[in-house]
Amino acid sequence: MVYTCSVCGYQYDEKVEKVPFDQLPDDWHCPICNAPKSAFEKTS
Repeated sequence: MVYTCSVCGYQYDEKVEKVPFDQLPDDWHCPICNAPKSAFEKTS
């Protein structure tokens, strides 16, 4: 699955990162713009 930051467009790809998005801690933030995890949307 790929999750995209609605603020900056950064894509979190579970296949690349090796950690499922839903298993990231609640205080995880976008590494590019520091947006909260809640700003991400499933895109594929």
